[in-house]
Amino acid sequence: MKKSTIWVMLMLLCSISALAQNKVITVSGKVIEEDTKEPVEMAAVQLLSLPDSTQVVGVVTNKQGGFVLPKVKAGKYLLKISFIGFYSKMLPLQLANNVPVKNVGTIALKTDAVMLSEAVITAEAPQVSIVEDTLVYNSSAYRTPEGAMLEELVKKIPGAEVDESGNVKINGKEIKKIMVDGKEFFGGDVKTGLKNLPVNMIDKLKTYDKKSDLARITGIDDGDEETVLDLKVKKGMNQGWFGNADLAAGTEKRYSGNLMLNRFVDKTQFSFIGSGNNVNDQGFSGGGGGPRWRRNNGLNATKTLGINFATETPKLETGGSARYNYRDADIASINSSERFLTTGNSYSNSNNRNISKALDFNADYRLEWKPDTMTNVLFRPNLSYGKTNNLSESYSGTFNQDPYSLVANPNDYLDFSNLVTDDPLRDIRVNTANNNSISKGNSLSANATLQYNRKLNDKGRNITFRGTFGYGDRENNQYLQSETRYYQQQNASRKDTLLRNQYITTPTENFNYSAQVTYSEPIAKATFLQFSYNFQYKLSNSDKRTYDLLPYPEWEPGVSLPSGYEEHLVDSLGKKAEYRYYNHDITTSLRFIREKYQLSLGVSVQPQSSKLSYKKGDYMIDTVRNVINFTPNIDFRYRFSKVSQLRFTYNGRAGQPSMENLLPITDNSNPLNISMGNPGLKPSFTHSMRLFYNTYNAEKQQGIMTHASFSMTQNAISNSTEYIEQTGGTINRPENIDGNWSAFGMFGYNTALKNKKFTINTFSRVNYQNDVDFLFNRDTKVNDKNTSTALTLSENLNGSYRNDWFEFTLNGSIGYVFERNKLRPESNQQPYNYSYGASTNITLPWNMTVSTNMANNSRRGYSDPSMNRDELIWNAQLAQNFLKGAATVSFEMYDILRQQTNVSRSLTASMRSVSEYNGVNSYCMVHFIYRLNIFGNKAARDGMGPRDSRGFGGPGSGYNRGGMRGIRPH
Repeated sequence: MKKSTIWVMLMLLCSISALAQNKVITVSGKVIEEDTKEPVEMAAVQLLSLPDSTQVVGVVTNKQGGFVLPKVKAGKYLLKISFIGFYSKMLPLQLANNVPVKNVGTIALKTDAVMLSEAVITAEAPQVSIVEDTLVYNSSAYRTPEGAMLEELVKKIPGAEVDESGNVKINGKEIKKIMVDGKEFFGGDVKTGLKNLPVNMIDKLKTYDKKSDLARITGIDDGDEETVLDLKVKKGMNQGWFGNADLAAGTEKRYSGNLMLNRFVDKTQFSFIGSGNNVNDQGFSGGGGGPRWRRNNGLNATKTLGINFATETPKLETGGSARYNYRDADIASINSSERFLTTGNSYSNSNNRNISKALDFNADYRLEWKPDTMTNVLFRPNLSYGKTNNLSESYSGTFNQDPYSLVANPNDYLDFSNLVTDDPLRDIRVNTANNNSISKGNSLSANATLQYNRKLNDKGRNITFRGTFGYGDRENNQYLQSETRYYQQQNASRKDTLLRNQYITTPTENFNYSAQVTYSEPIAKATFLQFSYNFQYKLSNSDKRTYDLLPYPEWEPGVSLPSGYEEHLVDSLGKKAEYRYYNHDITTSLRFIREKYQLSLGVSVQPQSSKLSYKKGDYMIDTVRNVINFTPNIDFRYRFSKVSQLRFTYNGRAGQPSMENLLPITDNSNPLNISMGNPGLKPSFTHSMRLFYNTYNAEKQQGIMTHASFSMTQNAISNSTEYIEQTGGTINRPENIDGNWSAFGMFGYNTALKNKKFTINTFSRVNYQNDVDFLFNRDTKVNDKNTSTALTLSENLNGSYRNDWFEFTLNGSIGYVFERNKLRPESNQQPYNYSYGASTNITLPWNMTVSTNMANNSRRGYSDPSMNRDELIWNAQLAQNFLKGAATVSFEMYDILRQQTNVSRSLTASMRSVSEYNGVNSYCMVHFIYRLNIFGNKAARDGMGPRDSRGFGGPGSGYNRGGMRGIRPH
């Protein structure tokens, strides 16, 4: 009996001892700056064991300065908090099993004044780091030329793409909004931010998926996320006024001017911007911009004025902006295309020119009120007004054989007035068309959203009411003159020339509102059942009227309409439509929130009713359509660690054909592009899936990002194209078609080498596009389904070296495309583009800097020989700083070797096309830049100084506080 008792006691003691060794204790806290009381993000937090001081666990702080260490055993430890630019702090820590959660409270770090004033740390800033689901890019790790704006910095980010229109993608995800310190900048407008935010005010750039206002406040994930670029302003700039003024003039009548003035004080922001230029908004891209260049499609002059403000108190957040934009464009293009047909191909060429003037005014406002901890009220109104004035002319021709086989440039033979009697293209001509038009339009729209949320308890039960209102009024007036000649008419009784002289007016009015209620109920620990009901109503009225002005041969477009023109209304070319739309959206979802993962499963049922009253000529109809859509969605997120995340999403979306597409009518207002309706159209359904993974090693400054997506559409609504060989025109009819899908994958890797002066990043992409379309000739009546596929493989590789006065980058890229066409295999080709180049940024004595980049861009494998060419692009800048860094004069040269062209190309299942635009690529400019930083404190003045002012071994003159945030290399 005694032996058994002893054994039981021994086993109990062993169990207690083993339990004591379990990792059951969690340590948490918050890190702030001692002087400013602001949270310190990306500070290193290490738990060291005693007595050997080896690291047990370690993390970095989040955006709010908070940290939570993984569970550890009981015992004696040292807690070490460190951040470059601050004194490290060591705290002795005794952990016991009877206290499973240990909160060390708020830890304040003291500024290391010696380091700030004397220490020079080179290339310590990691290019990119990861905090949970946020990618953080350090501005100081990327050098840009003097006076550069945000766009030049974004171009250097690994995985970033900026297209000709200023749209930005980072790691394959399009940036929808730009924010400054978490607040929307000019309503989040991306292009405004890219062109007007100077690089020297930015500390870090963050990208993450921002939830909608509804999801953020209620916790109900509505799937309405948008990828944002959030900029953190440098320390010390929230104490007064700062800004930039930049004036420039150049050869080829180029000019540019930019003014930005900011006042950031604590939680209040105010910004004023003004700019004007005729350089297509192109900024200098030297100093490591890589093998990217922008085509100048046309001659564009823009002018912008705007103000933006945001302020915040514990209970109230407000912000808003107002912008005025003016654009004057002169765009000329030379185009050629090849249409794939069941029997032979059709070829078209055109010369186009468009001169346009457009102005628009936009104003937005945001108010978020938190009267207590349980209530939230959000109000968002906006207003916009626009006015346009366009003049366009085009000369086009269609051929039944390749015209390049007969003449060097078919575009020289399109204008009637230039055609000669011995026309070398006469035998293959199908038509020629000369068109001229003047159009004027204006638009007004207003929208508002009001949202009220009330938490019913502290466990996740809440209810939300949301209402929206929208109004739009648009009017467009067009004067059209055209002459079309046909060369293949087989019926002699038909005219071979068609003349049009018309006045077309199209007023449109829209009205909509919606009312929504959402409710969330906690049904278990960290498990929520969520319900939402939304009712939406839309009303649209349009009345297109076309008047024949051929009876007035002396009348000139653009002047007052001739007396009595109303009597020549062409009823068959007009239409009047009233559209009413009713939608009920009932959504139910189940959400699980755990320490390691989050899972959201939901389904939406959408009963819809649409009513259309339509009149076109003698055809009148009132029709009603009732459908029910189902929309499933899945969102799964798994967190391996604070810096390693996996996310998978699936969304299904139903798409309904427009009501007009369902009508059995024909629109022949353009005889070369006739459209028909199809009452038999079915709804389409799109499946979209996305997988995203990232991880980061802070010690090695090494990051991996990978992203894969897939999209497929069932019953896709495509156009069946019937080609009319006698006229060269087409008849387009919407049809359902299967087989349209695409897949995309990318892999990004970046790392700093051992001494942190060398960095390497690689970005690989693969994209597959399966494009399906219907094509047939009128004579054959064979409605063949054509499939065109394109497999694109691309690789970007970039390596750079930098020290305190010199940066050198080598970069290269290659893109390979496998194009296959089912009906026309002879058109298959495997074009590829490759580019390689180098760039450098050198800080010279006397506060002088030199930046230059050179890239050879090559195209090969195109069936069109003119596309296979090399373009050696070389840009350079010489900048001199003076007035203690407050001013800069720079001399910039673009496309020094004059080799850049403005050519674009597209491929679909029905057509291949090439276009070349006018533009000024090669010119020189002189800039004068003045930094309006004399009103701020010393930290602000240092932060807004030239980015690289140390020179050859001289003392540094500025500091960008940061370690993991980014030491500013000098």
